[in-house]
Amino acid sequence: MSTMNLEKIQEEIRKQSLDGWLFFDHHLRDPLAYRVLGIAVSKGPTRRWYYMIPAQGEPKGMVHRIERDQLAGVPGEKILYSSWPEQAAALRSLTAGMKRVAMQYSPLCAIPYVANVDAGTIELVRSTGVEVVSSAELIQIFEARWTAEQLATHLEAGRRVDKVRAAAFEVIRERTRNGLAVQEVEIKDFVRSEFAHAGLITDSGPIVGCNANASNPHYEPSAEVTSPIQSGDWVLLDMWAKLEQPGAVYYDITWTAFCGDNPTDEMRKVFEIVKCGRDAAITKVQSTIAAKRDLRGFEVDDACRSVIDESGYGEYFTHRTGHSIGVEVHGNSANMDNFETHDERRVMPWTCFSVEPGIYLPHFGVRSEINMFVGDDEARVTGQIQRGMVLL
Repeated sequence: MSTMNLEKIQEEIRKQSLDGWLFFDHHLRDPLAYRVLGIAVSKGPTRRWYYMIPAQGEPKGMVHRIERDQLAGVPGEKILYSSWPEQAAALRSLTAGMKRVAMQYSPLCAIPYVANVDAGTIELVRSTGVEVVSSAELIQIFEARWTAEQLATHLEAGRRVDKVRAAAFEVIRERTRNGLAVQEVEIKDFVRSEFAHAGLITDSGPIVGCNANASNPHYEPSAEVTSPIQSGDWVLLDMWAKLEQPGAVYYDITWTAFCGDNPTDEMRKVFEIVKCGRDAAITKVQSTIAAKRDLRGFEVDDACRSVIDESGYGEYFTHRTGHSIGVEVHGNSANMDNFETHDERRVMPWTCFSVEPGIYLPHFGVRSEINMFVGDDEARVTGQIQRGMVLL
């Protein structure tokens, strides 16, 4: 468990013209709070705790008398309360003299990854006379930015995952070229076994979908639900994993292939459109970062989606262009999204995200996914890029 960087937190609070950042938890609703504050998570609180970091001065918290050790690992006075009136009075003490405070809240739930504080608690804090604003930008800084060591784990995971992906395609090639079929779930099990041998772990997946199943973005075969992959079939393989070590971050890719030598003209056309959309997003990111301009998540989605819209396939691109990547495969930084939400968060240095446009037709689907890392003054794709259709 890392320790809280109080000086840096207060510096960022001041940069955003806030009076403080108020943390709250009850029954482990907000894992972000524990990570930012560096509090070890043991038994979850059965009573509410609050912790205010002001823009200037000493932090202050409040805990229930029967759980007074909940904030033992962070500095500052801890106000004890038991009754409802005591809690309300202590909360007024935490917000005294303040006008604007950040909490893990998102207006209209536009960014659900940070919307961890319940509506009633937001109303309670507002009743003290303060304006509550979203901590989304602060969370990016203290939760989503990688260290050099984490970048190294990502790059190594990428090398290992790319090898497993190539091996999985080779299994499909060998089986289908010999006139046999291979079940989707067999390839899924092969990938998971190869991950284990390579020192990789994952929370789920991979997605292995052929033909119509490739049009279901979150399809995952199982022993009960699986289809045979045969010569003449279209195959999509989406896989994500990280090194099996503390603090490691994910690598997440999607490639597609055709089992044979002669894919249809429609397959070729759709693959090229998806590839062009992906590349337009890459160009947008790299040119904006190189020009030292702020880049917002929605802008990347716009650059990618416009290519697919203009091709006439916009209705078949049914999800955002990309998501933040971190110690969880879906991280807490800016998403490349102006579709499911309007993500106005800045794409910050030392963060990583996917670019993964897709076109999902009734009989087959194409998605091409890469990862992009933004450094201090440049952005790059961190692994292999599928430039052409794979023929198995």
